[in-house]
Amino acid sequence: MVIYERDIAVDMGTSNTLVFSQGKGLVLREPTVVAVDKVKDRMLKIGEEAKKTLGRTPANVVAIHPIRAGVISDYDMSALMLRELVSRITSFSLFKPRILMCVPSSITGVEERAVIDAAIEAGARRVYLVETAVATAIGAGVDIKKPDGHMVVDIGGGTTDIAVVSMGGVAECESIKTAGSTFDEAIIRYIKKKHNMLIGAMTAEEIKINIGGLYPRSDVPESIEVKGRDLIKGLPKTVSVTAEELVDVLREPARLILENIHAVLERTPPELIGDLSVNGMILSGGGSMLYGVDRMIEDSTHIRTMIVDDPLACAAHGAGKLLNKLDIMQDGMMNFLRNREMRN
Repeated sequence: MVIYERDIAVDMGTSNTLVFSQGKGLVLREPTVVAVDKVKDRMLKIGEEAKKTLGRTPANVVAIHPIRAGVISDYDMSALMLRELVSRITSFSLFKPRILMCVPSSITGVEERAVIDAAIEAGARRVYLVETAVATAIGAGVDIKKPDGHMVVDIGGGTTDIAVVSMGGVAECESIKTAGSTFDEAIIRYIKKKHNMLIGAMTAEEIKINIGGLYPRSDVPESIEVKGRDLIKGLPKTVSVTAEELVDVLREPARLILENIHAVLERTPPELIGDLSVNGMILSGGGSMLYGVDRMIEDSTHIRTMIVDDPLACAAHGAGKLLNKLDIMQDGMMNFLRNREMRN
């Protein structure tokens, strides 16, 4: 009897990597962080364990994000991390698993090849690619095979993907580097400018989650104590940051996302725009959990905007549903960007 490994779907994003195993569901959810020993040139930790070392490593150890702006920036570390994650959920067998990888709609041919090679190095028998926007729409329960337009806005850690999905593909899209980490950077700059204090990215993220929002909030404390380093004296310092003052700070990067949503809407065919007014807009990704994002988009576009039930894992669940259709899908290079340009 020939035993095949279960097929696997992977959503490897800038901030988090999620792995879906056929028949088991979502089995892994880890931060996309790798701790590397620079002297010995080897991987020490991955995922949650590596994230805890950010900003706390000795000189010979560095914690890196191998995925930048949704695509591979450090091939070797990405392949090693993917291999480690795949090995956690597979056992030794003669036939390796097939792997379905989620990729941004704006991915180039070179970047596609890097994803495929990394997955093969991680132990894939065959590699299939699906656009994150398509996977998100499926995860949100949309029947993408119909000639019916649905808009997906995926605000991840490093990129925001804005796409109009119809008939199983992406009709129009835009990918920008304004995303969750941009909100964190805006908080860091603000505290540095106002309080002469430097804080780390993880502290900024905690501030954003705890009291951040694009509108005034009544469900959180008015202010929180923030610890950092005094830029003048070089000593530890604590300041108070209010939820109200963060509204203007976070609205600046949010406006850039809003501008690009409008740009995609302007390029979308009128028939699909008519569909969007009925079907609404789907919001996913960790950045969509920022208080008031859906309200701000809806107020500006007058299109009903809905945040999916599990914003972080929606694409992974959608890709997981596609594992049943791998037999009829094309493996290898898809050339999403080139095919879209030729079509236009």
